[in-house]
Amino acid sequence: MTIDSATTIPAATASATSADADTVWYTRCPVPTASGLANSLGWLGEPASAAGLGFSILQDAGAELAPRHFDHQLSGLIREGGNVPAIVARASGSPTRLIGLTWIDESQSILVGPDSDIDDAAGLRGKRIGIPAWAVDQARSFPRAMSLHGFASALALGGLSFGDVIVVETAGNWEPRVRTEEANRLRSVPSGFPELLNGDVDAIYVKGARAAEAAAENGLRVLVDLDSTESRRSRVNNGTPRPITVHESLLQEHPEVVVGFLAASLRAADWAAGNLGTVREVLARETFSGPEGVVAAYGDDFHTSLHPSLSEERLDLLGIQKRFLYTYGFLPADFDIESWVDPEPLRRAQAEIDSGKTVSVDTGGQ
Repeated sequence: MTIDSATTIPAATASATSADADTVWYTRCPVPTASGLANSLGWLGEPASAAGLGFSILQDAGAELAPRHFDHQLSGLIREGGNVPAIVARASGSPTRLIGLTWIDESQSILVGPDSDIDDAAGLRGKRIGIPAWAVDQARSFPRAMSLHGFASALALGGLSFGDVIVVETAGNWEPRVRTEEANRLRSVPSGFPELLNGDVDAIYVKGARAAEAAAENGLRVLVDLDSTESRRSRVNNGTPRPITVHESLLQEHPEVVVGFLAASLRAADWAAGNLGTVREVLARETFSGPEGVVAAYGDDFHTSLHPSLSEERLDLLGIQKRFLYTYGFLPADFDIESWVDPEPLRRAQAEIDSGKTVSVDTGGQ
């Protein structure tokens, strides 16, 4: 198999959904986010309630609305999650605006088997690397995008490119028939684990708490620790940086709700800086992993840098990811990052925090 920019599949088509126009919908990925903490603390729905709107979590809405996490075709939606679906949605014409970016390093690495004779990135020459197959559309093919970018960065460290390795397509993540806590835990094991354990591939890319935990459980060895690289450009991937996006109609019709959402996230980020233990407990639930996995994936100081921003550096790093996705066939069209950005909601939210306008809420002893 070869990898080139012509490798693509049709983008998903979806019409904008107004499901519950009087409801603000929140969707996120199982990763460290200030908005996720704000939701756990009971703060995130307050702006919607103040505006007389309902507030619902998309993951609790069932299968009918589940695709909206990827295509953003839901008029009341605010999303904080991986950048691949967000960028694909924008490139496909979804009317979204980028209102914040976060950067949390989360244990990106290339794994090999415990008995592998590969010693470093240069040793991958001629070896079989596992890359997840395409899913039903580009947005839901984010595991493929993550592995491609992770391996591109790792191979570059060894002076190699995809032309120097053998690409083997692996199956997608395991999908349980019934969603239970244990099923979600198994589902969160990254694509490629079975193939690596069976010897069908020599190396795979993984990231996050559950992957670190599963690697330790199976005696797998970290060949390349991408988090140890000095340049953030070597760590750009689906979660770095992580975008906060909103459907334009919600921003236009209820800008105060969007500002309030961001203010709650900023408050939660401030709160997290002094509550590492509780943050780790929340994150263990979010990532379906144990405390060891959270520590291995995120370290000891991630909780101090959960604040969203739209800094020039983060926008530049997002641009690197967008160009990578376009090159490798994940985007139906290119677009200008700057035209996607609306800095006003975050500016207003930060002004509220700085002025002390936002009222502190009892966290119930957390």
